[in-house]
Amino acid sequence: MIVAIVDYGAGNLRSAEKALAFAADDHGARVPVTADPEDIRKADKIVLPGVGAFADCKHGLDALPGMVEALEEQVLLAGKPFLGICVGMQLMAEIGIEFGETKGLGWIKGRVVVLDPADRTLRIPQMGWNDLQLKTPDHPVLGATRTGDHAYFVHSYHFVAARPQDVMAEVDYGGPVTAMIGRDNLVGVQFHPEKSQHVGLRMLSRFLAWRP
Repeated sequence: MIVAIVDYGAGNLRSAEKALAFAADDHGARVPVTADPEDIRKADKIVLPGVGAFADCKHGLDALPGMVEALEEQVLLAGKPFLGICVGMQLMAEIGIEFGETKGLGWIKGRVVVLDPADRTLRIPQMGWNDLQLKTPDHPVLGATRTGDHAYFVHSYHFVAARPQDVMAEVDYGGPVTAMIGRDNLVGVQFHPEKSQHVGLRMLSRFLAWRP
């Protein structure tokens, strides 16, 4: 099994690669990091990480000739399992509101907007551990994950989904904040599984085993 990590200059690739490679040991998987659309076509599963601003990440992805087309072909048409991490998850939205409006991939209806906690003592970005509140506990990628499990977040913007059924998990940060989204063969996490210790590694392993 080949699990391709898309390299579009968005940072955080090596920690995601190490975590996925560790989880892949149990699945006999290879985890190449690639900027080549042909590698996406050869992969069995695809991971899109991301750190930084929505607009910068989308421009970086658009700058790779043929990459967006290959992702749409393999993820939307061929139905290959896809995981977006942090800004990689946000890019699945229709629009990102950061330094102006930027079109996302539009795979899941919704917008990425600035965090606006009701508790004004809470700092932005949200940085640190928070308790997951599962909305779809039976999803195969969640596996043994439970409400109350901790995941590690670093973000100033969050995904506001247009359809409640696309929200797989939330956290409370002065109000509900989307922690995980998904539909069909798509899953995205706002937190960093590679920094979330056993909870994150367990989730990555479940993604590698997932057959949507």
